Amino acid sequence: MGRVAEKVALVTGGALGIGRATAELLAREGAKVVVTDVKQKEGEEVVARIKAQGGEAIFVQHDASSEDQWKAAIDASFKAFGKLNIVVNNAGIALGKTVEDTTLAEWRKVQEINLDGVFLGTKYGIEALRKSGGGSIVNLSSIEGLVGDPGLAAYNASKGGVRIFTKSAALHCAQAGYGIRINSVHPGYIWTPMVEGLAESEQTEKYQRLVSLHPIGHLGEADDIAYGILYLASDESKFMTGSELVIDGGYTAQ
Repeated sequence: MGRVAEKVALVTGGALGIGRATAELLAREGAKVVVTDVKQKEGEEVVARIKAQGGEAIFVQHDASSEDQWKAAIDASFKAFGKLNIVVNNAGIALGKTVEDTTLAEWRKVQEINLDGVFLGTKYGIEALRKSGGGSIVNLSSIEGLVGDPGLAAYNASKGGVRIFTKSAALHCAQAGYGIRINSVHPGYIWTPMVEGLAESEQTEKYQRLVSLHPIGHLGEADDIAYGILYLASDESKFMTGSELVIDGGYTAQ
C-alpha cells in the first residue's frame, strides 16, 4: 500500500475497463484520483467505489478530444486537490476496418480521440505537472502501436502515433529539466468492453482467435495493465522515460 501516496492522479476513460481498474488501483495505493470520462453514470460509480474503500476521488465529465474540456478537467483537479502529479491518457476507441473499408470521417474520429486526446492530455498535463513540481504521464498505446493488423487501419495509425509522440514529449521534458517522465503502455487484448465489442462473447470463434494470438494462452485482465501503469506512475520507475511497457501475453514476442 502507498506506492503513490500523497499524489494526485487524473485518469481519462476512467469509467470502464483499464481506466476503471487503474483509477481504483491508484486510489488503493494512496493517490487522490480525478476520474474523467464521457460516461457520467459509470464514472460516478467508480468514484463511489473508491470512496467506499476509504479513498478520495472526484468525477469530471470530459471528452478527451476537447481542448476546452481538458483545461476544465485540470482546473477541477487543482480546485479539488491543489495539484496534479500523474496523468493517465487512457481514453480511446477502436474501429475494426481495413484501409479500404474505412471512411475519412471514421479515420478522423479515431485519430481525434486516440491521438489528439493524448496530445492534449500530454500538453496540458506537462503544464499542470510543472506547477506541481514534476511527475509522470502514462500514455496508453497498444500492441497495435508496434505491429500491424490488416483490419485495424485507423487504430494502428493512432496507436503508432501515440508511441512515437510519447518519445518526443519525453525527450522534450527530460532536456528541459522539468522532472516529468512520459512513457507508453502497450497492452495485448484485454477482456474489457472494447474487446468484448470485437469478440462478442467468450463462446465465439472471434474470441478463440484472439486468445490464440497470445502464447500465454488467455486474454489479459484490466488489472494486468493497471499494475503496469501504477509502476510507471510511481517513483519506482524514476529512471524510465520515453519507454514502452509491453504487457501482451507474448503477442509481440513471436
